[in-house]
Amino acid sequence: MNKVVAISRQYGSAGRTIGVHLAGKLGISCYDSVLLDKIAEKTGFDKKYIQESGEYTSSGSWMLSALAGRDYNGHSIQDEIWNVQREVITELAEKESCIIVGRNADYILEGKADILSVFIHANEESRVERVVNEYKEIQQKEDPRRKIRQMDKRRRAYCQLYTDVQWGDARFYDVCLDSSKFGIDKCVDILAELYEMM
Repeated sequence: MNKVVAISRQYGSAGRTIGVHLAGKLGISCYDSVLLDKIAEKTGFDKKYIQESGEYTSSGSWMLSALAGRDYNGHSIQDEIWNVQREVITELAEKESCIIVGRNADYILEGKADILSVFIHANEESRVERVVNEYKEIQQKEDPRRKIRQMDKRRRAYCQLYTDVQWGDARFYDVCLDSSKFGIDKCVDILAELYEMM
């Protein structure tokens, strides 16, 4: 089986950046935005819509999301995206060793790849700084702390809706790293060493 580093992360914790740097260090592909392209191609949905619906619930409640937007067969557009997302992630893991950021890849690939399941977290101050200065996703007068809490809540609800993993709970990951404590480069070094040991 191919080796896959599946990175879950708090919003603003630099999980995506760590994934990209790790891929460069290991000489393998990192799938995040490319993953969105592949899912958009298969579903015909807009990439931005998939970015929102493929990793977040519409609200912070998995229960509301489970009931909302269903057709007479009980299916939703979000279910369709989840199914295509699962197919694309499985195909990528079968094709090559890689890094996949987000999208519950660790759950999807259980038994299908040799997985290093990672959760990246950070303290609130460093997350606020990153979201405001690097992501530039905060609208004028929007509270970055509220945005961080909201995004994490929606990721947690999405994970709960489609998996039996408790998002952010250390028991469900091989390794949890605090990027505000170790920094991006050290997190990359730690994960690269663990990858080589797989």
